[in-house]
Amino acid sequence: MAIPFGRASFPELYEKALVGPLFRPWAGALLDEAALARGDRVLDIACGTGIVARLAKERVGKAKVVGVDAHAPMIETARSVAPDLDWRTGDAGALPLQEGEQFDAVLCQQGLQFFPDRRAAAREMRRALAPGGRLALSTWRPDEELPVLLALRRIAERHVGPIADRRHAFGDPATIEALLREAGLNDVRSKTVSRTIRFEDGAGFVRLNALALVGMSAGGAKLGDEEREKLLATIVADSAELVRANSDAQGFAYEIRAVVATARR
Repeated sequence: MAIPFGRASFPELYEKALVGPLFRPWAGALLDEAALARGDRVLDIACGTGIVARLAKERVGKAKVVGVDAHAPMIETARSVAPDLDWRTGDAGALPLQEGEQFDAVLCQQGLQFFPDRRAAAREMRRALAPGGRLALSTWRPDEELPVLLALRRIAERHVGPIADRRHAFGDPATIEALLREAGLNDVRSKTVSRTIRFEDGAGFVRLNALALVGMSAGGAKLGDEEREKLLATIVADSAELVRANSDAQGFAYEIRAVVATARR
């Protein structure tokens, strides 16, 4: 299935094109790490369009599930997909919690690396946990150890110069563990997990990935819409051989790794 670009907003593209092949498999694994049980109250921080919260709801039944994200358009899309859940716009460093509100499980999939104040976010995660509550979070490992993703970044850099990919900027297990311990969490553990991700539409994935990379480049913000579209088309064309080399009858595949960390209050 081709990725449905058209006039879709970024949250809509995120939900339709990235959640299924990329974020849903990792979300299920994160819920396993949190050992969710029926009746657990769940908070999903940096929820995006809500896949972690939605899968959590299937496991906990009628218990409260809250999703928080700093970007209102993401929350609007999450609400349109699952209107029965409690979606809130808010900062991870100052969570929009009700007085005394606490949770049995706090989850954060691929959000920690983007927070401007990670220490504050870690303290807020602890504050949100009920005594004995569990935290489970994940962040991508550096793209230097992920050959296909590194090659795609290098191709984009030919056109826009150096790119600091924030998605892969906080993937050191020791640093993550230290952050959680400093926040007062206990039984802190981490592991590195590898998965092969597959997209039916390889060129579509490359375009979405290039859109993110260009947006993180120094010159990306200065581009007009027409310039950006031409640049994205050029990057996709330059990536075509890489896509072919990593495709089979089922689509385009690449390896990606994440640090998965857990802790308790």
